Amino acid sequence: MKKYIIIALCALSLVACEDFLNRPTVDAYNVDNYYQNDQQCIAGVNYLYAAPWYDFQRSMIFMNECLSGNYYSNDQAAFVWNDFTVKGDHKNITEATNAVWGVIANANTIYLSLENARTNESSTATPEVIDRCQGELLIWKAMAYFYLVRTFGDVPIIHNTTDFLTSGEYANTSKVHRADVYDYIILTLEAAMDKLQNSKAKNVLRMDYYAAEALLAKVYLTKAGVSGQLNADDLAKAAEYAKDVIDNSGRELQPNYADIFRLRNREMTEEPLITWRWTSQGGGWAMGNGLQEELADSKLSGGNGWGGYNGFTCDAYEAFGINLLQGPNAPDTWLLNPDERIKATMMLPGFVYEQFWQDKGGLDYLKYICDGDYGIGELQSQNGSGSVKHVYGSPSDHIAETGLSAVIQQSAVPTFLLRLADVYLIYVEASMGVSQAATSDAYAVDCFYKVRSRSVKNYDRPASVTWDMVWKERRLEMMMEGDRFYDYVRVSYYNMNKVAEELRNCKRNQFANLEPLYMEYYETGNWNIDGDGSIGADGQPIKPTYDEQTPAPNVNNLAITDADGLTYLAVPMSATDVLYNKNLASAAAAVRVDVRNTYNY
Repeated sequence: MKKYIIIALCALSLVACEDFLNRPTVDAYNVDNYYQNDQQCIAGVNYLYAAPWYDFQRSMIFMNECLSGNYYSNDQAAFVWNDFTVKGDHKNITEATNAVWGVIANANTIYLSLENARTNESSTATPEVIDRCQGELLIWKAMAYFYLVRTFGDVPIIHNTTDFLTSGEYANTSKVHRADVYDYIILTLEAAMDKLQNSKAKNVLRMDYYAAEALLAKVYLTKAGVSGQLNADDLAKAAEYAKDVIDNSGRELQPNYADIFRLRNREMTEEPLITWRWTSQGGGWAMGNGLQEELADSKLSGGNGWGGYNGFTCDAYEAFGINLLQGPNAPDTWLLNPDERIKATMMLPGFVYEQFWQDKGGLDYLKYICDGDYGIGELQSQNGSGSVKHVYGSPSDHIAETGLSAVIQQSAVPTFLLRLADVYLIYVEASMGVSQAATSDAYAVDCFYKVRSRSVKNYDRPASVTWDMVWKERRLEMMMEGDRFYDYVRVSYYNMNKVAEELRNCKRNQFANLEPLYMEYYETGNWNIDGDGSIGADGQPIKPTYDEQTPAPNVNNLAITDADGLTYLAVPMSATDVLYNKNLASAAAAVRVDVRNTYNY
């Protein structure tokens, strides 16, 4: 942790300029002489919108979506997320931890530099811009801690990075109890909202007051169960803050769900509240989004890509009402399904994607799989699908949508971390209170209805909404956005048994022999789940099947029981951090901190 914090501080010399990602031209830049005007203050914050998070984005997707049972990765290094056998020495954990501590180090240091700019006689930076920039930094710091505490549970608090390094505390600092870490995040977001009081005008490219408030609502919903049972006051706060964002932020749900993720809309859609803003040019390594190569095969990417063997799980399909192994009308379960989020989330045979391969009239996924002259000519994914989100298509598609060329692991596809639809669903769930009883409150029902009816054709407004309806809707709405496992984490705080049972029953294994099924469908239009009559080496007919034999993962591998006897989900701490400081080990005790009387901004 110490090593990466120091590296992150050195990386401040690469602070980004306007448009978030171009380097400043100031000679001999350092934190003492750089913040001389409003433009430089803004540039100092822009860096936090992208580069420090680069090594975290991979873990955000594979950890969250594979652990939760939405996604299957056939990659040996990523498979440990599928079966819950990941250890603290896994490179995803190391990279993710280093990245997030780096975000905190940057946020802390730039915040103090901006504070010094207030009293620096040579600086012309205005108080209004300094406040705005500090507010944005505090949101990023809060988001970093929100990721840390939901991933690892108890974690240290580093309020002032310079003091932390100078004191030498990194060698023996203790983890702070997760309840107090949540209080620290709340304190940080309250300070951000105070700094952003004059930044309530909607700006889709920057975080504002309502971004901080939306995140605060989500933090309160998560914190509500951290004591082992739901807290009514925390839920009331979550509902209060969510409602204010819904009513007063000036933002509306994007009318067409798929348009949220369309690359050409990256600077126009107003639904996302917190976003990583990437570029493919001019910013250097780690300034661009690298997820397409992780999620797609080389042919789609124009020669770059190693994610073709990944795919959605049987459980994810069934959540959308899809059954790949249904009889001859199986494709109707997705092609005629009223939920438009299916096509906007996963590539399946029969769908044509107009945003991909635009110079060929759109990407016909079935033809892409089955025709080697057109596409890849094989079904790499044994799960039979590919991701739509985080993907831009071919290099020419990237140019058509942005006017910029894409290079390997460097695209301009934004990564949405908190969307307005999430805030709507936070309100509905929080308003149910500790009983989690069905609600017929008109405002809550309307919030749920607006989210679901946007994507589900001819959906009738329900008379009431149950907790299970919201739970499922969150999964469908935000699948492949790196959030589902964290839903399990927050519920595990107060109902670990429910979480363990659902994760054990999740259909997360592979299919077999889907390629002949796809090929026959392409050639004849026949979806033949009985196979083509071929006999395998075992003497049995070769037909598509789902693996029912591989046992469910042991959820207890990622369960921690604390000193109070509370058991909850958590990923092992980075082995590198534990090597430097044994107090960070999963079994080490956490200390309690009176946050309000210890820290201030």
